Amino acid sequence: MKEPKYITYKTSDDIAKALLHWLEEWLSTQKRFPCHIAISGGSTPKKFFSILSKIEQPELLRNIHFWWVDERCVPHNHQESNYRYFKELFIDSLNFPSNNIHPVDGINDPKEEARRYAQEIEQALPTEETWPIFDLVLLGMGDDGHTASIFPDQLELLSSQEICEVAIHPITKQRRITLTGTVINKAKQVIFLVTGENKRTIFNQIKNNEQIAQQYPSAHIFSQQPVLWFIDKMVE
Repeated sequence: MKEPKYITYKTSDDIAKALLHWLEEWLSTQKRFPCHIAISGGSTPKKFFSILSKIEQPELLRNIHFWWVDERCVPHNHQESNYRYFKELFIDSLNFPSNNIHPVDGINDPKEEARRYAQEIEQALPTEETWPIFDLVLLGMGDDGHTASIFPDQLELLSSQEICEVAIHPITKQRRITLTGTVINKAKQVIFLVTGENKRTIFNQIKNNEQIAQQYPSAHIFSQQPVLWFIDKMVE
């Protein structure tokens, strides 16, 4: 496993701008298109999506297919839908090609939707040793150390041999569709976006205490390239 890289910025706004710059440079170096990117929910990704349409070379965005790391089992117009705010902040403002967007159907039966979404991923993405390979996965980290919808009480989802699984929020009991740790860890590149003082303790345990870190799903994520952690000064 390659050592992660930690990059600190002053604010979440600075992280969003830095990620936009990183993405543009990264896209300009890609030799194979389309690129398949899996995106997450959270406040910092929202800021990133709101400025994504301002990329200096917007034509590069046409080479991206967007997928969801996880999604709540709610309709697309629901206020808790990850797809909803991505559509409002990015798709609508840029008139982005609908064929390049691959949302989870939150009103479908969760187990059936996990299977359907996995099949769609399998059919669209290149594979290595039968596993679909995302070019980039953008993750957040919860204040309990979870990532995607893999929570500390469901660590088995990290090693699942499925592409997608049904997860259950430990407090609300809401069902969610999530990529498993196995398929996330096959990605070429993973980036964590982590902001806020409430993440500091767990982040530092993940970074500095390997034994304690094992209880947190975020500590079990890697990729073909070193995982990049974009953090703000409140976390450091």
